[in-house]
Amino acid sequence: MKRSTTPSFVLELPLAVAPGQERILLGRFEAARRLYNAVLGEALRRQRLMREARAWHKARALKDKKERSATFRKLGADYGFTSASLSSFGTECKNAAGWKGRLGAHETQKISERAFAAVEAFGFGLRGKPRFKGRGRPLHSVEAKTNAAGIRWKAGIGCVEWSGLTFPAQLAPEGKDRWQQESLARKTKLCRLVWRNLRGRRRWYIQLLQEGTSPRKQEIGTGTVGLDVGPSTVAMVAEGAADLVGFCPTIKQPWQEVRRLQRALDRSRRATNPHCFGPDGTWKKGARQSVFSSRYRKLKTRIAEAERRLASERKRSHGEISNTILSHGTVVHSETLSYKAFQKRFGRSVKVKAPGMFMQTLRRKAESAGGEVRDLNTRMLKMSQYDHPTGQYRKKPLSQRWHLLGDDSAIVQRDIYSAFLARCVIDNRHHPSHIASMWAAAEPLLRQAGWCRTQPASAKAKAFPTVKPSERVACRRKPTIGHSPDAVAVTREPGNPDGSAFRTPGL
Repeated sequence: MKRSTTPSFVLELPLAVAPGQERILLGRFEAARRLYNAVLGEALRRQRLMREARAWHKARALKDKKERSATFRKLGADYGFTSASLSSFGTECKNAAGWKGRLGAHETQKISERAFAAVEAFGFGLRGKPRFKGRGRPLHSVEAKTNAAGIRWKAGIGCVEWSGLTFPAQLAPEGKDRWQQESLARKTKLCRLVWRNLRGRRRWYIQLLQEGTSPRKQEIGTGTVGLDVGPSTVAMVAEGAADLVGFCPTIKQPWQEVRRLQRALDRSRRATNPHCFGPDGTWKKGARQSVFSSRYRKLKTRIAEAERRLASERKRSHGEISNTILSHGTVVHSETLSYKAFQKRFGRSVKVKAPGMFMQTLRRKAESAGGEVRDLNTRMLKMSQYDHPTGQYRKKPLSQRWHLLGDDSAIVQRDIYSAFLARCVIDNRHHPSHIASMWAAAEPLLRQAGWCRTQPASAKAKAFPTVKPSERVACRRKPTIGHSPDAVAVTREPGNPDGSAFRTPGL
């Protein structure tokens, strides 16, 4: 069947599952796990045989791309390494095991396609070798191919049906969630049944793949937004709005709690598995933990719950900041950054804030709104060094958070100025005349917000006010007007103390 190319989005709803129904569901998921392992093993075997053939090595030496691709496709068909062939193999395994009452044809085909896609990605070098699903790493989702058979969503009664089982969905009250109501009015392409552990208990959800684009929770802007993303701050400049806020300020990593749990976990592991440790207390090479006490399992559940809460709040905060940015414009200019370098330099902050994941969320939302995120060449533009009145580049240490504009003694916050320059970029180049015209409109806004100010004459002989190199401290500091040349005083930045949302001065 030809795959649909229409846009789609996911609507997730919690389900009410009785204990008896849950036992049946777990039996079906266990059958799905074993079927996945069987198809995965067969796919890896067929791929290995195909790669060992002489025709495979001859095809790799072909220079014509079309001929090479056609040869690879023919080899895949000859050795049965195709999605259709492996789906047939999965159906045979399901029938031989007697799982006709547990898994339907649609679920069997999707499980087989999932295993084939994992092995195919491994063959292309897009990911590592896929692993088999064990009891410690079970299958968390099963889906159907369409909403016509297998796992089906009944929109009229608001429940899910799957082979004789009915699970009512827990919907929001009428009029309380407009986004959910508009999403449910769309056509459902397929359903996916998912389970997760929340607070030590298994919870069941249904994910509906709805046709069309996601309904809007707020108005979308039409302008261009300049963005400067750091490991712990986000600066945004748009038409009529500019602000520098803390990145995901509501996320609090429980470092001490997790450390205590990890130490307790290690003590439990050492007490129940002494054969894994040598006389000096180090782990023996090749040893495997064989005893998992109830205390050990409870500690692992508490650590997983702490990380789950952190991931959930991070995702919510990323979506909130992305929606706020897109409310000012759907075309976002941002520098191309190396988030791996961020991990090396700001490891703990990046682990909590995840700026790379935030950019992925922003890019997806911008494209869904009809806009885009344009990546700017960092090495060519040098946002933090460029000065548009003089057209020169001046390097600044990371601790210097304010930029002196030309020779007029006006200073502007460094990240805000980088975001402004990003908004003015055309074809990955700085255009001084265009920047000057844009600055004439943006300067009053920045001065009103406190991000741009005139440096007193008494401070001209002194270098720029600097603060500690910590980004977390620096993003909330500014120079005080009227400070003496011999002593630099600092105070709080303007804006919300918690940095929870962007501000629009004067509106």
